[in-house]
Amino acid sequence: MTVVSVSMPDDLVDRIDEFTEEHGYTGRSELLREASRNLLGEFEDKRLEGRELMGIVTVVFDYEGTAVEERMMQLRHEHEDIVASNFHSHVGDHNCMELFILEGSLEEISTFVGRIRATQDTTTVDYSVTPIDSGDLLE
Repeated sequence: MTVVSVSMPDDLVDRIDEFTEEHGYTGRSELLREASRNLLGEFEDKRLEGRELMGIVTVVFDYEGTAVEERMMQLRHEHEDIVASNFHSHVGDHNCMELFILEGSLEEISTFVGRIRATQDTTTVDYSVTPIDSGDLLE
């Protein structure tokens, strides 16, 4: 098995260690392997391939001292072909929330979500995908 070094903030390592212990993982490596498999498998659902989809993406970030809001605007414009709607709101004392409604293929939505996730200083990124074509909806 190949050994991979990963840099991450101390608070994330602490959260990983706590989660590992609380949920009975043998160590960080086991947890990170499972998380990696889950992330890579998220957009490999064969039932979604070749279908027209709606994606809803919610991003929360601290607006003080970060460039996340500007990055969200860039991504909205770079992917204007699939961004059907976008909503911005202040949440709490120091946070903002961006809501994106997307219409496109699995690959297009996957690419957009990946670019959002790769944006530094986001607090959370959550999404759902639903078919909007005339085929049967997922059960």
